[in-house]
Amino acid sequence: MNAVSDIEDRAAAHARPETLHEMPGSGLSAQKMPGHWLLARIGKRVLRPGGLELTRWLIDALSVSRQDNVVELAPGLGVTARMLLERKPHSYLGIDRDPAAAARVIHWLGTSSGAKCLVGHAEATGLPRECATVVLAEAMLSMQPDLQKQRIVAEAHRILRPEGRYGIHELCLNDDELHQSHREAIERDLSQAIHVGVRPLTPAEWRDLLRRQGFEVVAEHRTSMHLLEPRRMIQDEGLGRFVRILFNLVWDKRARQRAGAMRAAFRRHSRHLSAIALVSRRTETKSSER
Repeated sequence: MNAVSDIEDRAAAHARPETLHEMPGSGLSAQKMPGHWLLARIGKRVLRPGGLELTRWLIDALSVSRQDNVVELAPGLGVTARMLLERKPHSYLGIDRDPAAAARVIHWLGTSSGAKCLVGHAEATGLPRECATVVLAEAMLSMQPDLQKQRIVAEAHRILRPEGRYGIHELCLNDDELHQSHREAIERDLSQAIHVGVRPLTPAEWRDLLRRQGFEVVAEHRTSMHLLEPRRMIQDEGLGRFVRILFNLVWDKRARQRAGAMRAAFRRHSRHLSAIALVSRRTETKSSER
């Protein structure tokens, strides 16, 4: 992606050898760090609500190919980045606001041709207009307030070429008619457990968010939100890593308490929660401009 060569120096600035293996949030105690980094600290690598199953569906539905210039917002630990690179796209660029996360992705990308990761913000990437054919992001919009959601989706529209594809994988409220007080209770409970504001949308609201920012939804898929259930964890992490995670929890009481609180919150609201992935196509103008 030659158009971004002027900002590549930011990647090198955050790729110092001493930071390559730092875990994001490593300076925080288990009691204070965001839930996703707490799970990463105990060894969990798949941190998306629908697990690898939904990530695979998303990549397939985006039809990533050798001709694509791919931008991934908030690549986290780089699991999806490695899956994308198996498709051998023309280029891959990750944008993550956390320098430690970006450094880990840079490390995992290694010498992959056309693959980079920069430190930046999803709502203001600094990338040229219409530089990408595919943009995707997972487990990010659910943690943003409404206005920030709109800004991030608008930025995806800006950097995509006409007819470009935008994919998201997020937490979802199952019931479009869920009472506001019940919805607020779910958000409050999840936010307290994860230590990050959680604001999932219903399927209709996710579709409307994309439509209002200039996208046409062309594919949608949902699955259960079983992020911390043993069966899903074994599917996502493998038996060996699952055992290692259990071992780490045995020896880390505070991490065990936090992980237990998160799983309890997910289970309390399981009837109302799922994971959703949507693939949309960039239209020429936003709906508000028509």
